[in-house]
Amino acid sequence: MLSSIATHRVFNQVPDLANHNLFGIDAALAATLERLGGGWHAGALHEFGAALGAPEVQEWAAQANRLTPELHTHSRTGERIDQVRFDPAWHSLLSLLRSQQLQALPFAQPKPGAWVARTAGYYLQAQVESGSLCPATMTFASIPVLMKEPDLFAPLRSRLYAPVHDPRDLPWRDKQAVLIGMGMTEKQGGSDVRANTTVATPAAGEGRGAQYALTGHKWFFSAPMCDAHLVVARMEREDGPLSCFFVPRFRDDGSHNAVQIQRLKDKVGNRSNASSEVEFREATGILIGEEGRGIPTIIEMANHTRLDCVIGSAGLLRAALVQAIHHTRHRSAFGRLLADQPLMRNVLADLALESEAAMLLMMTLGHAFEQAGSDPLANAWKRIVTPAAKFWVCKRTIEATGEAMEVWGGNGYVEDSPMARYYREAPVNSIWEGSGNIMCLDVLRAIQRQPDDAMRLLEDIDRRSGGLAPVRARLAALRQMLAGTPDRLEASARRFSQELVLCAQAALMLAHADEEAAQLFVASRLASDHGRVFGTLDADPVRLGRLIERAWPT
Repeated sequence: MLSSIATHRVFNQVPDLANHNLFGIDAALAATLERLGGGWHAGALHEFGAALGAPEVQEWAAQANRLTPELHTHSRTGERIDQVRFDPAWHSLLSLLRSQQLQALPFAQPKPGAWVARTAGYYLQAQVESGSLCPATMTFASIPVLMKEPDLFAPLRSRLYAPVHDPRDLPWRDKQAVLIGMGMTEKQGGSDVRANTTVATPAAGEGRGAQYALTGHKWFFSAPMCDAHLVVARMEREDGPLSCFFVPRFRDDGSHNAVQIQRLKDKVGNRSNASSEVEFREATGILIGEEGRGIPTIIEMANHTRLDCVIGSAGLLRAALVQAIHHTRHRSAFGRLLADQPLMRNVLADLALESEAAMLLMMTLGHAFEQAGSDPLANAWKRIVTPAAKFWVCKRTIEATGEAMEVWGGNGYVEDSPMARYYREAPVNSIWEGSGNIMCLDVLRAIQRQPDDAMRLLEDIDRRSGGLAPVRARLAALRQMLAGTPDRLEASARRFSQELVLCAQAALMLAHADEEAAQLFVASRLASDHGRVFGTLDADPVRLGRLIERAWPT
């Protein structure tokens, strides 16, 4: 008689992916880093990649999303404290992130290649946990804005650049390191910041650097435990000009600022990170930038956060790909490993193409941000391609994480697996800092403001692609769309942005990727109608296997 224990024998299950070096297994990323001038940082990234692949860090990521932030509005004795408390795993993730200066690297170490070095590091962290990226991104994006306020920036500088995380709830001047958030969105306006009604009235002086009292609300106030936020408010009345304010968590006298957290958002994903609704009850804020220039001031910050949305989505896409490959290399079905089955190879190879194209684009954009001040072509990539890439890469990541979850089958659809978390994380970057329509309209606005940039950009894409016929044909179609009526062009903004990104990715793949991978990318994305479903490449299984092996060598 068989023992009942035999029915519970565990086999053909996939072990957790751990003790792998995220940078070490990504040859394409390392080559791109070197090519764009960031090779001096490769050693640090190799150490960082090993740390991120450790089982302990993988557990931090799971735990921070399982044991989510808690809001405590009052102390035991009744004082208003408005604290959000996080699991220790959250603070461990932020400590790891800041150890690499991902919140400030190009500013703290301003040398050639610093932007691509930071882009690569952020990409690696994004493959492990997404919620911890939010406060780092906002802090990073605040630095160029705060730099323009010398008196305020001087005492903040070392705290912004610090390679440590300081979780203490204290006035920012008493801390070793600080995080900066942003507050724009109000319930009645959403993406239309010009509909904001929060009002700022003079409290101590007037003009730039003076103190104001802010009264109003914010509907999405991410990372409310940041040490300060950059907030958009109207000057003195609800129809006054919009300005930007530095709103600290504590006033200079050590008392809590009057920023009251009403509740935390119960989000689909990004659950380790707290997003909140707040009310300002004459909260102290310092005017930064020129009075009435709040939108341009905060848009400068948003441009940097949009780049991070592209990087974060590309990181998720890579993480999903690696997990899918790992699963198929250990799981058997119908008598052989999934990784050896032709149709599964097609799916994995197609995901690998998508991932590499996204990585090349994000690194190119990181380099463009570094060069934009002195290079008109880099400025065109930064201004026009960044919002287009945020539109396209973020949306493709939603599809790719779903496909990778399907590779895992039912095991991927349960919360014990990382696939469920990746899938829930994927949509946020499409929504945060402007959803799809906003991005595509911003692409058109960037072109309309400087039409020469668009022509310069399209010519560069043609050059990088070597004048390949399928790319050149799509570029001609883009030029034709630009010549149409404004209403027709606006109605086609999504199509324009999609085609622009595909042409850019194809050109980058042709210029810098393996020839076989580049040819298949062009054939499947531009030369023929393969549809949007992954796994429709026209290639034999051996060729597909080579693509997978290049994505993650065994």
